Amino acid sequence: MLAPRVVLVHRRTELEELVDRHGTRGQAEFFLRGRGRDLVAVQRRHDADEAARQEVGVSVPGDWRRATVERADLDRFRFEDGDIVAVVGQDGLVANVAKYLGGQPVIGVNPDPERNPGVLVRHAPGEVTGLLAAVVARRVTVEPRTMVAAELDDGQVLLAVNEIFAGHASHQSARYTLTAPGRRPERQSSSGVIAGTGTGATGWCASIARDRPAPPLPRPTDRALAWFVREAWPSPSTGTTCVDGVLVDGDRLALVAETDGLVVFGDGLEADRLTMSWGQQVTVGVAGTTLSLVTA
Repeated sequence: MLAPRVVLVHRRTELEELVDRHGTRGQAEFFLRGRGRDLVAVQRRHDADEAARQEVGVSVPGDWRRATVERADLDRFRFEDGDIVAVVGQDGLVANVAKYLGGQPVIGVNPDPERNPGVLVRHAPGEVTGLLAAVVARRVTVEPRTMVAAELDDGQVLLAVNEIFAGHASHQSARYTLTAPGRRPERQSSSGVIAGTGTGATGWCASIARDRPAPPLPRPTDRALAWFVREAWPSPSTGTTCVDGVLVDGDRLALVAETDGLVVFGDGLEADRLTMSWGQQVTVGVAGTTLSLVTA
């Protein structure tokens, strides 16, 4: 049998991106100073991230296999079925990697608890040694976080941990026909449709739900989604009666584009998106896979 493999996932720090953009550390410092900032806080966050990555690295037993992947390379990295995935960074990085996984356990490591809420990155770097041993021995608690899936009628599929957005690429009015379970199809013009999980219920969906009488938002492990139409516009040809609801496992929300240039993206990553042309349909529902989040 092959030894277990730990895949460490990280993203470039703000300091690394600043130095790349401006050429030198001195130029980066000059850029920040001109905007009323200094490099001290940026350096502190960089050091914390580096220290966390190093501590996670030395936590991996010497006879285990290991790999490291940066966020920008996730779409080119091949995860194996038996991998243990250690994500070092912010909560959003766990969401970024989840759609490339197929049930592998994820240990979220928080390098900066003062700045990161730690909803998905719950563990300190020093806990990783014990967690890795516990994962292999199957002595950990793994929380199956529900994900949301969007599928185009040409077979393309997009997964997300928090929410899926469907609408116009420039966030102007999008025209489409929406069909929700148990309701009649309705032609709409709006600034987009959101379908979110219980994990995403504290973010975009929560802000929409606060502004209207809305159905209860799901919990992170509920096999259900909440969906909302943003700013539906009434007109002689478009309606506003079908603007929110809940999708349970097996339900599908369908949108048929009535303009070109509609996009579908997940977890705020607009660059990683599906594009819809006129007449194309996307269906949204609970994903078949879940995020296997190691909690204890």
